[in-house]
Amino acid sequence: MVFTWRKKKPRSFNGDKKKELEIPRHFLCPITLDLMKDPVTLSSGITYDRESIEKWLDDGNFTCPVSNQVLRSFDQIPNHSLRKMIQDWCVENRSYGVERIPTPRIPVSSAEVSEVLFSIMDSTRQLDRCACLDSLHKLKKWGLESERNNRCIVANAAAAGAIAAAFDAFAGESVDKNINVLEEILFVINWMFPLTEQAQRYIGSQASLHCIALFLKSKDLSLKQNAITVLAELLSCNQKYAQELTTIDGINKTLFHFINNPICPSITKPSLTLIYHMVSLSNENTTTEFINMGLIPLLLEIMIDSQKAICEKALAIIDQLCETEEGRGFAYDDALAMPVLVKKILRVSELATEYSVSAIWKLSKGDEKALMEALQFGAFQKLLLLIQVGCNDKTKEKATELLKLLNPYRPGLECIDSLDFKNIKRSF
Repeated sequence: MVFTWRKKKPRSFNGDKKKELEIPRHFLCPITLDLMKDPVTLSSGITYDRESIEKWLDDGNFTCPVSNQVLRSFDQIPNHSLRKMIQDWCVENRSYGVERIPTPRIPVSSAEVSEVLFSIMDSTRQLDRCACLDSLHKLKKWGLESERNNRCIVANAAAAGAIAAAFDAFAGESVDKNINVLEEILFVINWMFPLTEQAQRYIGSQASLHCIALFLKSKDLSLKQNAITVLAELLSCNQKYAQELTTIDGINKTLFHFINNPICPSITKPSLTLIYHMVSLSNENTTTEFINMGLIPLLLEIMIDSQKAICEKALAIIDQLCETEEGRGFAYDDALAMPVLVKKILRVSELATEYSVSAIWKLSKGDEKALMEALQFGAFQKLLLLIQVGCNDKTKEKATELLKLLNPYRPGLECIDSLDFKNIKRSF
């Protein structure tokens, strides 16, 4: 096999054939067959590009890819001599369009990470925002340099707790005075998912939640994204913090604004997640406020043409709102409700189907008008097919009950209990 680096077309190309430059075989990574940028040698004596062999080892392999020898250790020794040879070769062949590979940075060690985290904890105790900010900048720089550094930081057991504790302390002292350090912490804490219980307690404190809610109103898109993502992660880990969030003035309007005036999916999705957890509480005031804002018709409208994740979250919220009489009333009055809910059955995902069936079931129980509307938009055929192809027990139970409710409005059909599901053909 010949490995070549094709020369770039010169600016004064005269029509001659492009020349080809053969890359020395020992410059190529045995895994990717690409020119190595950061060659490292394993205990087997074989040299690989660092990124490639790290991926190999992270996938759970314990052997050398070339020799198949079981590795005595996973240490990766930088092959400086080979890297220098590759760099010299790149310089010598610049005329072929070869760019010199940069000298790789030395990966951060777990001891270095622990030292910086200790510095963050110490500066937090003293509320020394300048010292804390310097340490955070160092962590951030390391984490952005390489995926390996990022993993090394996240793998430290004390990382999430120490950084979250710093956020709680500086937010509690003064958001205005400590805004720079708080923004940096919020950026780094986004690497720490899922949050540890200790980190959850610090991020879920009143001081932290009020600070994050304040950041949601920032004009800085990156800060807004980091804030909403951390909140969604916190509530996904433990829904008890949703109750604390509902006590913050204006939070409902802010989240509704994110849905009504979408900025980007990375804000829309976590906003929907937060709303779902908040309306799932036994808090009538929160649910009523969202309903009166017009959340149900808004969600129905965005579901008409939305990506899978957004559709699933929107359906989950509608299903939850239909638990209340007020929510069902708003859904009844919306002409889009039944056609959209029926359409999403077997169209998006198993989860979307589950929420759609559940919402239709809640709307149709004891309501002849809703049953007729569901029948009109093909609910009967879809529910039959759903039972035929299979679904979870809870959804199957609701689908079967709906079929029994719908069946009397289809004159001439046999009793639902004797229908042969295996012979039903898709008719929609």
